[in-house]
Amino acid sequence: MSMLSYVGYHAGVAAFNTLAFVQEEGAGGGEGMATHDFTLWGMIQQMGPTALAVAIILFIMSMYSIAVMVERFLTFNAAKKQSREFAPKVAAALRDNRIEEAINIADRYKKSHLAMVVNAGLQDIQSAGTGANVIDSAKRALQRATAIKTAEFKRGLSALATIGSTAPFVGLFGTVVGIINSFQGMKSAESTGIGAVAGGISEALIETAFGLLVAIPAVWAYNYFSSKVEAFVVEMDNSSSELIDYFLKQRGN
Repeated sequence: MSMLSYVGYHAGVAAFNTLAFVQEEGAGGGEGMATHDFTLWGMIQQMGPTALAVAIILFIMSMYSIAVMVERFLTFNAAKKQSREFAPKVAAALRDNRIEEAINIADRYKKSHLAMVVNAGLQDIQSAGTGANVIDSAKRALQRATAIKTAEFKRGLSALATIGSTAPFVGLFGTVVGIINSFQGMKSAESTGIGAVAGGISEALIETAFGLLVAIPAVWAYNYFSSKVEAFVVEMDNSSSELIDYFLKQRGN
């Protein structure tokens, strides 16, 4: 992740330095400046096959990262909302020692991480009966449920991390190709005027910008969702601890 700003900065500097060199060398002639379209759409239209391929790859990465962001956002919001509704209901049932009712309540909140963990513990206690190792068995059931739910919450986050770390390098590849095309244009035109290198420079700048545009939201989203997962894990651990305390008090009575 820390390479993102480094790559973007140096790729942009390389492209701009090339452009400045060309403008300085070709200031006297100015050939091609009036005819070249420097609008965004005009630069996109003049991109070569390699640059277009890089742009398509970045576009696919962007769409996938957006899909993951939307899906994770909806999943996390549903888990948070259902857990807020579930917690007071199951607490009231457990205060009156209505284990069966607490299990039925947990079954109704399928998207709640707390419901999944509490349900696993209650089911294990109910099936274990009054054995000597019932508390240890419940602890293991709670740990398994927490691990499974944590893995579910982390689904797709590795893709965001990968996109955030690789998109600048994909854009850098397009930038390098664009700069190479610029120098090839100067050689074939035997001129350093802007018209000879405009296509390659535009490719380089577009690819740099596109790579960063894809990577930055992916990095932000990865960090945001990772912090949410950590908060959910803390909530599940706290619920597991409270449920074990409840079982111990019940056995003490």
